[in-house]
Amino acid sequence: MTIGSYIIELDRFKKLAPKPRFLAKYYSPQEMKFLMEKHFPLYSTAEMFAAKFAFLKAMGISSNGLKMNEISVLTDYSGAYYISLSGKAKKAFSLKRCRIGVSCSHTKNIVQAIVIFYE
Repeated sequence: MTIGSYIIELDRFKKLAPKPRFLAKYYSPQEMKFLMEKHFPLYSTAEMFAAKFAFLKAMGISSNGLKMNEISVLTDYSGAYYISLSGKAKKAFSLKRCRIGVSCSHTKNIVQAIVIFYE
């Protein structure tokens, strides 16, 4: 089992989130569709961002050439987050031979994500 965690202060994140270049770099087309439908809720946008970096920490790499928009943080029918991978991220993770769990939470000013790799 491997764990990655990431915390974001919302005040800092608010300055980045609305910029189109930032969104294109960090969010996949599937995530963008979800976020646009919901009018870019700050907490969801930040939780997805934090989950991507928690995923990288669980992988044991900084980014190592992976594109952040190849790591998609999506929701299932119940609203729970899950991670879907494509491109180099999918290939790198396939070597781990495990499953991914993700949990996100927030307070008024802080967002946290935890990613767990398990068998």
